[in-house]
Amino acid sequence: MTRNPASVGSHDHVFLGRNHARNERRTWLVIALTATMMGVEIAAGTIFGSMALLADGWHMSTHASALLIAALAYRYARKHARNPRFTFGTGKLGDLAAFASATVLAIVALLIGWESLARLRSPVPISFDEAILVAVIGLVVNLVSAWLLRDDHEHHHGHGEGHHNHHPEGPAHDHAHGHDHDHDEPVRAGHRDNNLRAAYLHVLADALTSVMAIAALLAGRSYGWVWLDPVIGIVGALIILRWSWGLLRDSGAVLLDYIPEHEVLQEEVRSAIESEHDEVVDLHVWQLGPGHHGAIISISSSDPKPVAAYRARLADFDELAHVTIEVHPNAQ
Repeated sequence: MTRNPASVGSHDHVFLGRNHARNERRTWLVIALTATMMGVEIAAGTIFGSMALLADGWHMSTHASALLIAALAYRYARKHARNPRFTFGTGKLGDLAAFASATVLAIVALLIGWESLARLRSPVPISFDEAILVAVIGLVVNLVSAWLLRDDHEHHHGHGEGHHNHHPEGPAHDHAHGHDHDHDEPVRAGHRDNNLRAAYLHVLADALTSVMAIAALLAGRSYGWVWLDPVIGIVGALIILRWSWGLLRDSGAVLLDYIPEHEVLQEEVRSAIESEHDEVVDLHVWQLGPGHHGAIISISSSDPKPVAAYRARLADFDELAHVTIEVHPNAQ
């Protein structure tokens, strides 16, 4: 028998982060600041002969590109949030953008390191005063951008009430949907917006590169340590590589539905469901978007209860945005 979907309840699959619109607006603003400063630093580094300043400028160019990826990802995810062709919504699009951003940054870090090695073998004259001035301006821009892209971790977004049942003559199913807001409980790792994190770490890493460039230029001007400028470029490249690997690992884990070792939600769900008569025989918990998780729970029970009873045991898990529960009688 064909069933009308409306007869089992309707819901959307909007699993975007709580501050999605705000983060999108701020990302576009930071793109404008970064692109402007990028042009200034590349030009100044070329004119004044500073590899550290050039590295900072080209590093900023990758930030501009990565920030553009982040902004477009925010826009696309927002426009298509209710597109039914995205089975579980567009909440993971930010992680895809973060993964791409980290990949680009790792490649450019290698190029910066290679160019710094070349400058270490063949030093070039540096106009220290002019290069220091531009680097300081770049640092200020980076710090302002980092402030704009800071994440408000005290807020997170979950889902709760409302459900519908499927297949009443077979195993019992329940899909949970709704909206809850909680401002008091600690934020789990799954509430992190990796797209915003990618943008934030881009400008924060660039701020670090600016600080290192300023230190190298000051030392070069005061003590004649021209070699320190390319050395700083190499150190900066290594730091950026390490950061990009961390973001690749974290965003890739979300894309592949990998459960990090420190994530305890799956075991907490299992503990909440299981009892003397009920055993969880199959459990899948994965991230749908920042602050949103899905769960599929299969229960074998010697004393089966209505699906609503099992769902009530998960009432405190606000981050569970889409829950499917099936119950199988277990004759003993």
